[in-house]
Amino acid sequence: MNKPPSIPPPDTSGNMQSSQPYKVSVQLAARTPWVSYTLIGLSVGFFILQFLSQYLLGNDFLAYFGAKNNELILAGQYWRLITPVFLHDSTAIFHIAFNMYALYVLGPGLEQNYGHGPFLGLYLISGFAGNVISFWMTPNPSLGASTAIFGLVAAEAVFVYQNRFMFGGRATRVLINLLTIVAINFAIGLTPGIDNWGHLGGLIGGLAFAWLGGPVYQVTGIMPDLKLVNVRSRHQTLVVGIVVFLIFAFLAIFKSLLP
Repeated sequence: MNKPPSIPPPDTSGNMQSSQPYKVSVQLAARTPWVSYTLIGLSVGFFILQFLSQYLLGNDFLAYFGAKNNELILAGQYWRLITPVFLHDSTAIFHIAFNMYALYVLGPGLEQNYGHGPFLGLYLISGFAGNVISFWMTPNPSLGASTAIFGLVAAEAVFVYQNRFMFGGRATRVLINLLTIVAINFAIGLTPGIDNWGHLGGLIGGLAFAWLGGPVYQVTGIMPDLKLVNVRSRHQTLVVGIVVFLIFAFLAIFKSLLP
């Protein structure tokens, strides 16, 4: 991924001057987005199993045992706060098609910038957060990766904003486009059968993780040997991920303890 930050040219001694900046391209080390592709493969694989279960057995048993169901979560089935991320409506192919297309578009770029482990954490924490907020706000059952997808959208917006020096004038346009996508999807979510609370929770979870633990790059080195370095350590990202997860886990447990 080429990044064109504006930096001043070096003088003859190799030091950076304060003269008029100009654009150069600095390349991050390439990463194959195998986490994104694995998540897509798992989701499609589970969808096929759901479809076969519905077609052959007359019931979607994966959804039966894995969908967000408040009554069963209150009975102690807390795995239902994360398993819905990998399940979709087995009778509506557009449901998984839309979510997997969004993951295919957003996932590889974020995984390139975050790294494999932090990106996986972002995806799962966003999905978990979305289901926790849905658990709090609506009694309706739900499933789907859109909770995690909204977290990815939030993380993409945060990345562009916090690293806007790399995008120049494009940063504002990208942010406006992302905000427009969120607004349109929330408007669509007002129709019956769509869990907008889950979308909001995923957005909040992804925003919190990305704002405090997402990559913030700086240009280091002396021309022409320049590179982009993430000033946030993996330890900081890990700690932020754990804290965000624990906050939403506390909310889920507190909800289950209410009379």
